[in-house]
Amino acid sequence: MVILGGGFGGLYAARQLRKAPVRVTLVDRHNHHLFQPLLYQVATATLSPSEIAAPLRGILGRHRIQVLLAEATGIDLEHKRLLLADGELSYDFLIVATGATHSYFGHDEWARHAMGLKTIEDAVEIRRRVLLAFEMAERESDPDVRRALMTFVIIGAGPTGVELAGALAEISRNSLPGEFQNIDPNQARILLIEGLGHVLPSYPEALSVRARKALERLGVEVMTGARVTSIDATGVFMGSEHLPARTVLWAAGVSASPVARSLGAPMDRAGRVMVSPELTVPGRTDVFVVGDLSFVKQGDGTSVPGVAPAAMQEGKHAALSILRQIQGQPMMPFRYWDRGTYAVIGRGQAVGVAFRRVQQSGVAAWFAWLFIHITFLIGFRSKLAVLLNWAYSYLTFGRSARIITGAVPRLDKLEERFHPTVLPAPQEHQSLPAPSEPHPSPR
Repeated sequence: MVILGGGFGGLYAARQLRKAPVRVTLVDRHNHHLFQPLLYQVATATLSPSEIAAPLRGILGRHRIQVLLAEATGIDLEHKRLLLADGELSYDFLIVATGATHSYFGHDEWARHAMGLKTIEDAVEIRRRVLLAFEMAERESDPDVRRALMTFVIIGAGPTGVELAGALAEISRNSLPGEFQNIDPNQARILLIEGLGHVLPSYPEALSVRARKALERLGVEVMTGARVTSIDATGVFMGSEHLPARTVLWAAGVSASPVARSLGAPMDRAGRVMVSPELTVPGRTDVFVVGDLSFVKQGDGTSVPGVAPAAMQEGKHAALSILRQIQGQPMMPFRYWDRGTYAVIGRGQAVGVAFRRVQQSGVAAWFAWLFIHITFLIGFRSKLAVLLNWAYSYLTFGRSARIITGAVPRLDKLEERFHPTVLPAPQEHQSLPAPSEPHPSPR
């Protein structure tokens, strides 16, 4: 059997099958499993990439599971083949767990100026842009350009946007002051823009209110009910209003992996496959879709959220369903056990709902969030390293991974980007629908 994708869904399916009498091949275009919920901590210089990622071969190789580094381009259901960019792979059973990517709601040109956060490469580049913005501001003499350099805009106030905004506020207020001679990092503006009426739209209203107050105490400017109409190198447009900013981050929406289209199955508006209760492609028993790529209806009519625990449970369930078929037993419908969802706001601050009912906020929610994330990290070394870094950051406000990678920046080469001519907002752009993304994390 073949598993496509080494995220939470694919990894937990593979681990469930490690002792089964089947030959398992896992295919991924990256050689590592990424603990995506902590990507924002790499982007904001708290953790290093190696602390939230582990080689797939190191995790699965000793279990005699074959790992192939390859990119899938499609699936041939009729001939039971996984199509790769450089070949193909036959399967008897297939589990598709390729996850989600950024969605710019039809404005893909915005991606150049507003980075999303889905991969290690994204996180490292965001870290570079954030730290470089302060370095450029230190050398800038024009006060207007300096203000734009020290303005950071996050679009989308779901968990990712809230966590990014809180972390950036802590960097500017607590980590960087005293390190520059010409600028005061405390003067940095952190703006969080949400198209709906409140932050964390998927959370209970009381927790949304508490999250907003916590963000505002950190100095974040929260703008709800605000519609982005354009993004360019100069900043963000909301109708005729222009917000000059040189660092814009995207947390407003996600879209399912394009490989889903080759399955020929019904999909929802986000491109997720509308699977059967058993997590199979409708009309088939040999192809399963799990994780962020699947749309699963629950008994109460709601859909299973796109979070890491759901992907883990779906991966296990798909693997067990395959074993049941091999043993001649009927498959069982999937049932999601919701242990809780959490969003961290800052040092010692978080909000969350445990077991669908118990609302938590403040330090108690933060410790619950910390415990859950440490529990799901892969490998003892990763858990120890993350714990030590969190302890250092909590006690000292320090950021141990403040490294700017890439070529040495040159002011004369960067001036074209940092001194552009501000143009009027394009009138033909439609308003951003801006539903904030579900957070793929162990909440």
